[in-house]
Amino acid sequence: MLYSYTQISQYLTCPRRYRHRYLDGWKEKDNRASMLFGRVFEQALAALFLRHDPGAVLFQEWSAQQNGHLQYCRNDSGEHMLRQGIQLLEPFVQDDRVRIRQARRNLQVKFTRTVSGQNDFVAYVDALGHLDRKPCLLEWKPSSSRYPEAPEGLLSLDPQLVCYSWITGIADVALVVFVRKRMVEVQYLRTTITNEQREEFGHLVENTIRQIESGYFLPHSGIRFPQNPCTTCPYVGLCLGRQELAEAALVRGPGESFGLFDELTY
Repeated sequence: MLYSYTQISQYLTCPRRYRHRYLDGWKEKDNRASMLFGRVFEQALAALFLRHDPGAVLFQEWSAQQNGHLQYCRNDSGEHMLRQGIQLLEPFVQDDRVRIRQARRNLQVKFTRTVSGQNDFVAYVDALGHLDRKPCLLEWKPSSSRYPEAPEGLLSLDPQLVCYSWITGIADVALVVFVRKRMVEVQYLRTTITNEQREEFGHLVENTIRQIESGYFLPHSGIRFPQNPCTTCPYVGLCLGRQELAEAALVRGPGESFGLFDELTY
């Protein structure tokens, strides 16, 4: 069977939702304007690196979507989203911080890895290129909200970036967030994924596939980007190895091991 990050994350978010989507065949209608605009905007980005006119591609592809009955968020419209898309492309081009050589080869790159016996895991990475002249794996993220940058190191906990680092073996990863808000903004965020994180994610994939194949589909809730649960989690200091954050949010009771806090003091 073929697995992907989306499948694994869907199961971890809610096993019952996974069953409805991948076993029962139910899926969401493709009529959310924000989702479709994200796809179109990524097409425009690809056009840019392929030396085509990204604005023209954005206009053409987004206009083609207007024939359907799209669901817009409050205060949004097709014209407004198109204008924001153009406004985001302009500073991105002017910044010139992202370079992708051999774009036809290094955009939407497919990676496959065998897991759990006869199963394969597949991922499509947005791009392999350079940010500020440093090579890295690149992911685009059109969004209506900024990606949180505090506490320091938060991006290294992003599960999708960890997944792509695991399947590619590339430690240096970057997220380029195209923020659609009143004043548009492009965020350039980079981090390094450790070998330990990649190994842990591999174990997570193996364990999750075993649960799926065992038929465990109990319901529970979850949160996804940009409502990153790490920003409000009291244990984020432990995950980041930041003693001051851990001590500010947590207290240890009697009779428990202090081994982790001992590590944080090194």
